[in-house]
Amino acid sequence: MDEFEAIRPYADAEVPAVMNRLFADREFLDVLAHFRFPRLAGALGWALKPMIAKRLHREFADIDSVDALQHRIESYVDRTIERATDGVTYSGLDQLQQGRAYLYLANHRDIVMDPAFVNYAVYHAGLRTPRIAIGDNLLQRPFVSDLMRLNKSFIVRRSISGRREKLAAYQVLSAYINHSIRQDGESVWIAQAEGRAKDGDDRTDSAILKMLHMSRKDEPFAEALAALRPTAVSISYEYDPCDQAKARELYIRATTGSYTKAPGEDDASIALGITGYKGRVHLAFGAPMQRIPEDAKELAAELDRQILGNYRLFPVHYLAYAMWEERDDALQVPTAESLFDAEEVARAKAEWGRRLAACPSVQQPYLIQQYANPVRNQYRLKTGLAL
Repeated sequence: MDEFEAIRPYADAEVPAVMNRLFADREFLDVLAHFRFPRLAGALGWALKPMIAKRLHREFADIDSVDALQHRIESYVDRTIERATDGVTYSGLDQLQQGRAYLYLANHRDIVMDPAFVNYAVYHAGLRTPRIAIGDNLLQRPFVSDLMRLNKSFIVRRSISGRREKLAAYQVLSAYINHSIRQDGESVWIAQAEGRAKDGDDRTDSAILKMLHMSRKDEPFAEALAALRPTAVSISYEYDPCDQAKARELYIRATTGSYTKAPGEDDASIALGITGYKGRVHLAFGAPMQRIPEDAKELAAELDRQILGNYRLFPVHYLAYAMWEERDDALQVPTAESLFDAEEVARAKAEWGRRLAACPSVQQPYLIQQYANPVRNQYRLKTGLAL
C-alpha cells in the first residue's frame, strides 16, 4: 500500500468513483438542498434531493481527473467570490514560475477560504494549484473528507493524543510534503500555525518548520527547507464574516479559562466563512525564499516579517486601532482619515459601527483586537521594534 494512502488527496483514477459516492450521499445532498433551497428543504427535501443528485450526475458525468474537476468548479468559485466580496486583488505572483513547486506558508483566518483564495490566485495566474493541508478535526463526516480530498487536500492528523503516535503521524506528514514538492513537483499550502489566528495576531509556529525537516534529517535544516522553496503568503480580509464568533470564543476563554466547541460549530464557521461578507480581500505573495536560516525560530521570524509586513491594512483596521485600549502609544500610527479618502472612511465607519452594535459590550474588546493587532504588528516592523 502507498505509504501516504491514509492522508493523500485522491488520484485522477479515483475521481469518478468518489463523485458517484458523493452524489449518492444523503447527508451531502441534504446540505446542498438546504443551501440552495433554504425555505423548501425541510418540507420538500425528499423531492429536492433526487433532483439535485440527477443534476450533479448530468453536470459532472464527464469529469475524470482532479484538474478537470477544478476547472469545472472554477465558475462556481468565481460567483461565490463575487457575491461575498467587493473584489479580490493580488501582488507578488510575478515572482512565481510555471513548472516550479512551492511551499506556501500563509497566515490563517478562515478554514476554507484561505486556501481557496490561494488556489484562485495561482489558477488565474496559470500556475498549478497547491495541495492543501487540512486537519482531520474538520473531516468528521465522510462526505466532507471526500470533498476536500477531491480538491487536492491532504490530512493532518490532529485528533491523535499519544506522543508516539503523534511523532509517527508528523513523520509521515513531513515525508508527504517533501515528496509532493520534491518528487511530484506539486506545490503545498499550509497554515503558519495550527488553527486560525482568532485574535488577528499572525505568528509562525517554528514547530511546523521543524516538522518539515523531520523526514530529511540526513540534510541540514537550511538545505532541506530551501528545497521546498518556502513562500510567505499574507491573506487580508477587510471584514471577517466569523469575527463575532471569534470575539465570543476569545471572551469565554478569557473569563473561564477554556472553550468547548458546540456540535456543528466548525461546519457553521465553514459555511459563514464561504458565504459571509468580506469586503475587499488582498493576497500578497512573497518572493520564494532562497537563503534559509539554520535555525527554525529564525526562519519563523523571517516569515513573520514578510507575512505581517505585506498584510494589506484597510480603513477598518485603523478605526479599530484608534479605539483599542491596548494600542502602543509609542507607535506613530496615522488615522484612517489621513490615509484614505472621505467616502471610503465613511463606508468603513458605517460597517464597523454595525459590527460593534451586533457584538455584546463585554465581547467588543475582543472584536476590536482582531482588527487592531495587524496595525500594531506592521507599525512595529516599520519602526524596527520587536514583534
